[in-house]
Order: sequence, then C-alpha cells, then structure tokens
Amino acid sequence: MSDSSNNDWLARSQAAVWHPCTQMRHHADAGAPGHLPLVPIARGEGAWLYDFDGRRYLDGISSWWTNLFGHANPRINAALREQLDTLEHVMLAGFTHQPVVELSERLSALTAGSLGHAFYASDGASATEIALKMSFHYWRNVGRPEKAEFLCLAGSYHGETVGALAVTDVAIFKDAYAPLVRHAAHVLPSPDFRLAEPGETPADVARRAAAGLENWLERNGERTAALIVEPLVQGAAGMAMYDPEYLRLARQLCDRYEVHLICDEIAVGCGRTGTFFAHEQAEIDGTPIRPDLMCLSKGISGGYLPLSIVLCSDTIYEAFLDDSVARAFLHSHSYTGNPLACRAALATLDIFATDDVLAVNRQKAAKIATALAPLAGHPQVRHLRQRGMIAAFDVDTADPYFSRKFYRAALERAALIRPIGNTVYLMPPYIVSDEEISHLGEVIRSALEVACASDEQG
Repeated sequence: MSDSSNNDWLARSQAAVWHPCTQMRHHADAGAPGHLPLVPIARGEGAWLYDFDGRRYLDGISSWWTNLFGHANPRINAALREQLDTLEHVMLAGFTHQPVVELSERLSALTAGSLGHAFYASDGASATEIALKMSFHYWRNVGRPEKAEFLCLAGSYHGETVGALAVTDVAIFKDAYAPLVRHAAHVLPSPDFRLAEPGETPADVARRAAAGLENWLERNGERTAALIVEPLVQGAAGMAMYDPEYLRLARQLCDRYEVHLICDEIAVGCGRTGTFFAHEQAEIDGTPIRPDLMCLSKGISGGYLPLSIVLCSDTIYEAFLDDSVARAFLHSHSYTGNPLACRAALATLDIFATDDVLAVNRQKAAKIATALAPLAGHPQVRHLRQRGMIAAFDVDTADPYFSRKFYRAALERAALIRPIGNTVYLMPPYIVSDEEISHLGEVIRSALEVACASDEQG
C-alpha cells in the first residue's frame, strides 16, 4: 500500500485519468461553484471506503449500485483466491469451464427454468445491445424481418454505447450523439407514479400507462421486435418508481402482439427491490411473470469484477440453431464468461442462499424507511419513496448546483451519497448495519439543510 497522501493521488489522477460521466473542469477549479472534489480511495472494508489520509466514507450508493455485500468481503475474496490458482481465463468460443456452467445453471434455476440459456459480456450496456440484437436476429431467423423496431419507456436508461442509446431516453447522455443513434420509440405516458393525477393510486398510473402501450402496439406491433423496461425503478430518470401492475399488463400485451419483453435488471436485480428479480413482483394468476430476455450486471458479481449476462428463453435460443453460421448469434467479447468474474458471481449467489438475504433486506428496508421518515415534513422534499433497498426523494429547488452542493456536504460528513439531479437516493450495500443506516439518515438531513441554505443565499 502506498504511503502517499490524498494530494499526491489527486494531482496524478487529474493529470492522467479521464473520469466517466464527469466534466473534468469541475474537478480542476476548486473555487468554482460547481466544483466536485476528487476522492482518492486507498481501501474498502464493509460498507466503508477509506482515503489515503485516513478519512472514511459510508458507501450509501454501493459504488454505482454494484456492491452488495461490502468491500473486501471475506467469502468473495476467498472464492477468488481459490479460482486464481485454478483458471484465470479461457476463451468461451469452443471452450467452456466449471464456473460459467455452474453460474448459468443457477441463474436459470432462479427463473424456474424459463430462461434457460445465458450469454456473457462485461458490462450493462453490452448486455442491452446483446438483448436487442438477439431479438432483432430472432425475428429475421423465423421469417419475420419486418419486426425490427424497438420500444422503451419515457425516461428509460439502458446504457451509453451507441446501440444502447437507442433505447435510452435521458437527454444529457443521448443528445450529443443523436446522429449516431438508431431511432427507437418511447411510449407515453410513463408509469412513474410521481405523475399521478388527483385521486390516482400508483396502480391507476400503471394502468393508464399500459393503455398508452396498448394503443401504440395496436398501431405498430407488426413491426416491433421488443419492448425493453427497467422493472419497477428507472434509475437514471431519478429513481422513478412504478407499480408492478404495469409489468403484468405489459407482459400480456407483448404476448398478444408477439413482441419480446426485455427486462433490464442490471440495477434493480439481485435483491435490490425486495425480490431477487424485480419483475417477479408482477404476477399473472399467482405466478411471477417472466421476460423473454433478461439483462444482468452490476451486483451479480458482488461489485467485484465486470460481468454482464443475458438470459433468454428456449424459444429464442432454438431459432439460432442451424447449419448456417449466418443464422448463429455472432457476437463476442474477449473476456466473455471470465472464470474469475463467474466465480465472484457464484460466491455472491452462495451468500444469498446461506444468509437468507431477501428476508434480512426486508428488515433493513424498514430501518431505512424509519431513518428517512422525518424528511416527509421538509418543505422542499417531494415524493419520498422506496422500493426494497432503494429509497429516494426529490428536492424542490431551482439551484443548478444543488446536487454538487449536497454531494460535497455529504462527503464532509463521512458519506458517499451522489444525487441524480434534484433526486437524492440511497442504495447501500446489504451488509449495512442499523447504526450505519442511522448515520446515512443523519447525513442526508444535514446535507439537505446545507445545500438548501446555500440555495437561499444565492
């Protein structure tokens, strides 16, 4: 471990590293109102991150929604050490290995066998592109090439590569690259229950949005390949939450109009919303719905290694089986099915199985609700909401620097909480303790007062 200070690593990082989703000028100009401090991290332990000067920060957003069971988790560490001594990597074209086989089997079992085939990549945007390509190619292989268009929800986010941007509806990510991006339709109205009209319940909003989907499919279903959704929570749209009724109706409409349903569980899967997969909370006749294609990433490796997976139904898989190579799914990544990443994912699933994580998370979610409950009376807080281990609220402010002010104030109080625009949210690791949840609640209340007070001062 280096004995250098924060300042040493700050200078070197600013000189050499181009950070993601960042205006690098904000890191350079310390006196500017939009300044964001770079935070050099030396190590992690449990729910905490530690810098080179010994300060620590409670990871309230699971390091971009990836970390499930804490930093330097002993069980995941042990599994990776064992795998390192066995096999670090082998190409998955024409070869296979134990971790990828076991992981594929276990993920299929978690869908009750309805999604029986796993295709591997390295990141969420790649999983989105794989799912879109599979759907497009499926319809061509079965003799229906006219079904070549995609549909997504207003406010959707499915990644920032050129293919994934086609089904992303967040302007700041998409507008600059519009000439490169394939067109996809964005169905309205949104099921986001913040858009409820007077007297409407979240389920009412979902049904109204589903009626809009039905109207669109009536007119365009013949040429639509797939609908892609973030089940229950649209992350980059500001943690927009909606009722499972929308997924139930969407599944029925996709069946009626022969359109694939793609569930992007990259952020909301792996227990984040209260069930292992978020889409399981929507049921038809008492049985959880299943998508035709499902994307996983982020938490599936416990936050350790880049890994993404697309699970598909037997029907889709079998449409690619042929003597012709042109009818095969010709997509690859050099590190597809990496054994180390797969072993981290297996260790993550082991923790779910042995620790009754979903039941424990329900208790922690209740603690989070209690910690944030006082915010409901704040004059600038709107739409305090929660789905499982994801909690959020919106702040009524016109201050363009609100999110950065809040972020800085939270860091000064030993917590990593990074708002999306005017939306403050929590998505902590599942190992967060009651005391740590209380700390996050206190930091949020204090940082909110600081950010809003600076807003009032101009």
